[in-house]
Amino acid sequence: MARLDLRHPANAEGDWFVDTRCIDCGTCRDLAPSLFAEARGASVIDRQPTAGEMTDAWLAAQACPTQSIGTRSRQPRPGRLYPREIEDGSGVFDCGYCSEDSFGASAWFVRRGVGNVMVDSPRFTAALADPIEKMGGLAHVLLTHRDDVADAHRWAGRFGARVWIHADDANAARFATDVVSGVEAVDVQPGLAAIPTAGHTKGSMMFLLHRRYLFTGDSLAWDHRRGDLTAFRDACWWSWSEQARSLARLAANHRFEWVLPGHGARAHAGSDAMHDRLAALVARMQPQG
Repeated sequence: MARLDLRHPANAEGDWFVDTRCIDCGTCRDLAPSLFAEARGASVIDRQPTAGEMTDAWLAAQACPTQSIGTRSRQPRPGRLYPREIEDGSGVFDCGYCSEDSFGASAWFVRRGVGNVMVDSPRFTAALADPIEKMGGLAHVLLTHRDDVADAHRWAGRFGARVWIHADDANAARFATDVVSGVEAVDVQPGLAAIPTAGHTKGSMMFLLHRRYLFTGDSLAWDHRRGDLTAFRDACWWSWSEQARSLARLAANHRFEWVLPGHGARAHAGSDAMHDRLAALVARMQPQG
């Protein structure tokens, strides 16, 4: 629950606020960019939500890893908003309930007849585990990289799921059952591939579902301010040049319509538009001069 006694002074005046326990993960700004802004190394309410924006505010509140978003009036929460399907009939869900251990990274749940999948790890909570159990539990936990392991061992233990990670990040998840090596794509299930994309970390991977939904970890995201795809040079922990090469291979070999990252905003466009934006990003990442 958000703490009114720790209300950040930069919040817009009104009922909704962010408290100073915020770790500036940016999740709320990615989910509701019209309501939240960055101020003094934290997220704050930039504008109080209208009646039609209350769901967006509550989605940010339920995703917040430090539970720092709330209301002065202690409005009752509108029940469980997560897992939340990203488009009707997709079977792809935003998990919400981000973990402070992954610096507030988003995680994803996919409901599949051949076995349900979780990509990266949200906070382990009954509020999320119970609805996932009702949808059939988990067969696989897919880890995009070492930073977003969080509670993966608890999710795998609860549902008896296999855990996938790349060999170059495997020391962050020694409980993993399936370790991917090299740079070639590997099938996890029919229609679901692991794509090594070294750069952000040495063992970063993406996961591509039905050539439509691309789960990108921290290697690729949408930037609301730029209105375009982006990669995080200031948060590249291994090799920027290798990340550029990985994204170039992605552009050459794969098509997708959705970008579903850990950090950064998610986005949806036609596969040709996404390909062109990715190619342009790769060009921007090259050394200048």
